[in-house]
Amino acid sequence: MKFGLSLVGLRPRWYAEVSRRAEENGFESVWLGEHLVLPAEVPSTYLYSDDGLPPIRPDTPLYDAWVMLAGVASVTSRIRLGTNVYILPLRHPLVTARSVISLDRLSGGRVTLGAGVGWLADEYVAVGQSFHDRGSQMDEIIPLLRTLWTADGPVEHHGGHYHFGPVVFSPKSLQKPCIPIEVGGTSMRAMRRAARLGDGWIELGSKDHRQLSERIAAVQEERAAAGRTHLPFEITSGFAQDLAGVEACEQAGVTRVVVQSPQDVALSTLDEVLAWLDDYAASVVVKWSSGRGDSQR
Repeated sequence: MKFGLSLVGLRPRWYAEVSRRAEENGFESVWLGEHLVLPAEVPSTYLYSDDGLPPIRPDTPLYDAWVMLAGVASVTSRIRLGTNVYILPLRHPLVTARSVISLDRLSGGRVTLGAGVGWLADEYVAVGQSFHDRGSQMDEIIPLLRTLWTADGPVEHHGGHYHFGPVVFSPKSLQKPCIPIEVGGTSMRAMRRAARLGDGWIELGSKDHRQLSERIAAVQEERAAAGRTHLPFEITSGFAQDLAGVEACEQAGVTRVVVQSPQDVALSTLDEVLAWLDDYAASVVVKWSSGRGDSQR
């Protein structure tokens, strides 16, 4: 089991120190959420709460994930840097390809692109994109990014949504065979996309471990149907705030759990966040690594 830490809810000036401490405590990765812009009134169309209300307000501060993760990269040496999740169809794939490859190079090959189509139609309207085409755009973008990051020589693309080339895209991915792209979402289409196009699936919003297990089984069925079960594949969940939760996630088939500091801690002081992080590492990460985790490696 790998352990990730969400930086969501923390003050940006804390990211560096918290990420350094997470690395020291054996965490495998840190993760940032992402939105481009919020409307003056946020609608109740959020997919992962019972009432449709998201955990953000119109005045919630938003930051560029790649800029912030570049800052984290400069003060760490091992921990991976991921997005959970980056709204892929909001930007032209050449823009995304350039941002991600820059972090890949700066970090020495530690970036993971966690990507999704998003749920907020207002963001698409604001940038002149079609909210209803976001799924087919995503399906086109994922393999195109891999081509840009790995292909020798000029790249030319003529698809349903994007047309360009021939162009030369350099540098190439430091990670081999390529920068991993993990797909988030719990709709059937999103899970199918993760299984057939992704290097992993990022779970959100499961009500319990039974539902989580059912969703993982559906993803694995799609992977088998696509003949992709031989390929590396991460399954990430936030459904593990304690050791029992980690054990339940492992039984369900999860390979990485991402935890987040409690809201009252996240909004207090840096020392309290670091104390919570140390406590979680001692009570969960260390116990898992030195006990049951090691025995199953």
